[in-house]
Parts: sequence; structure tokens; C-alpha cells
Amino acid sequence: MSDPRITSSIFTRGAVDLSTLRGPAPASTRPGTPPQGGPSNGAPGAPTAGGDTAIVDVTEATIQSDVLERSMATPVVVFFGAAGFPESDEFAPVLERLNAEGGGAWVLARVDVQENPRIAQMFRVQGIPMVYAVVGGQPVDAFSGVVPEAQLRQWLQAVLKAGGVTVAEPEDPRLDEADDALMSGDLDAAEQAYKKILADAPADAAATAGLAQVGVARRVAGADPSAALAAAESAPDDVAAQLLAADIEVLSGLAEQAYARLVGLVRRTAGEDRETVRQHLVSLFSIAGPDDPAVASARRALASALF
Repeated sequence: MSDPRITSSIFTRGAVDLSTLRGPAPASTRPGTPPQGGPSNGAPGAPTAGGDTAIVDVTEATIQSDVLERSMATPVVVFFGAAGFPESDEFAPVLERLNAEGGGAWVLARVDVQENPRIAQMFRVQGIPMVYAVVGGQPVDAFSGVVPEAQLRQWLQAVLKAGGVTVAEPEDPRLDEADDALMSGDLDAAEQAYKKILADAPADAAATAGLAQVGVARRVAGADPSAALAAAESAPDDVAAQLLAADIEVLSGLAEQAYARLVGLVRRTAGEDRETVRQHLVSLFSIAGPDDPAVASARRALASALF
């Protein structure tokens, strides 16, 4: 089973020649003539009910319109399967469910390899299930066999990006539980919930931000904000005092002020102290996220201070 990610080494444009599929279709598969055999689990066989649906059953008569032409505007995922093959029967419903979740962002084109051997031959299908991504009239990636749903979702996101489609990553429902715990002050439960998410998805920005907020909340617990800010003002080179003041400023909605405070401290420190301040500042950046203009500006200032 290939790694389900977009990789340029799998295909170059034209590596799979689909030009022969643009010609006249055989009489038995003219438009409007359903293929022999009805639909069954995991195997395409009849048109999906509805108008311009995001799931289509493809024959030689319809591949040009349903795959090649559609892919010029919307990424098309071509699923090759057949009834009676357990892996195919089990994997098809997963693709169909994810397609429904996608809300029309991509088209699922189902091909029954038993009814359409010529299509399978053109796509060089050697085993089922097999899945191709077609963008701009050309295959861009493929994998064979069954892959875990989490990997399939990542592969689909890559396909959508290749097709110029911007789709928000689905939000982990566990974030609600973690956020509720944070808002209620149950920092232990919040920390545990965020860490569970990050164990499965280390790059999850929302969980990273939440965990950073837990850290800030722990550090300022019991502190008197006014006294802490006054102490920082009177001791500009006291690292602990400056870090606490920055935490308080972030919680008070004064993130830019906190960033400037710590960038200045980076300039005035060295060695372990400097690294401690840098790491603290980076953790504060994660709360707002990399797209925040204040974070982008502060990152440039930090780079200048460091180098």
C-alpha cells in the first residue's frame, strides 16, 4: 500500500494516458444506458439519485464529463471497486461519508472495474480498491488498498490543496471538552484533554494554543497583577518578574505589549536566561497563532534581537 500523500514522484503529467477515453463510447455504454448490474455494497453500478451530485457512477460514456471535465473545476477522486470484494465493500462507504462531509468540495467518481475494464486499464489498476485523484484533467496521485481514515483525510486535504480548494480542517470535538475545562478553571482536566489531542495530532494549532493558555493560567495563579507589573517595572532585568508581567499582559489583552517586553529582554540577556525568555515568548505566540499580525511582527523583532 502506498503512502497516501501527494507525491510528485508518483505521476508526471501524461504518465497515465487518458486520451483514448475521450473518443466515442461503445454502443452498450452510450449516455442514458445504465451499465449491466445494479449497485451493490462497495461497487458502483447505477447513477446516484439527484441532480449535480458530488457522487457519480462512471462508465466509458460518462468519464469525459464526470471525471475529465469536472476535474478542471473541482478535484475528482476516482474509486475503483467491485461488488463481492470485502476490502472494496468496506472502503467505499468511508469515501462516500467523507464526500458527504466535504459539501461538494470534491467529486467521488465510482468505477466498477468488472463493468468497465477499459477504464481500469487506462488507469493501470492492478488491484482493488484503488483510488486516484484527478485535478485539471490529469491524475496527480493514487494509492491502492485500504488506508486508515485519519490518513485518508490527510490525503484528501492534500488533493484539495492541489486543486486550489481551501477547506477548513475539521475541528476535533474533543476541543470543546478541553476548552470548557479551561474556562471553568479545571486546569488539570484541560491540560490532559489538550495533551490527548496533541498525542494524535501534534500539529493541532488549537490544542497547542489551549495548552499554552493552561501554562499561562498556572503561572499567574495567585499573583497580584498590579504588584507584579510594578515589580517588573522596578527590575527590568529580573527574568522571572518580566516573564510573569508578560503573562499578565497577555491575559489582559495586551499581547503586543507583552511581546515587546520579552523581545527587549532577549536583547539584554545571554546564555540560558536568553533561551528561557525566547522559549517563553514562543509559547505566548502559539496562543494567538502564526496568522496574527502582532505575532508576525514580534517574530521579526525576535529574529532581529537574536541575530
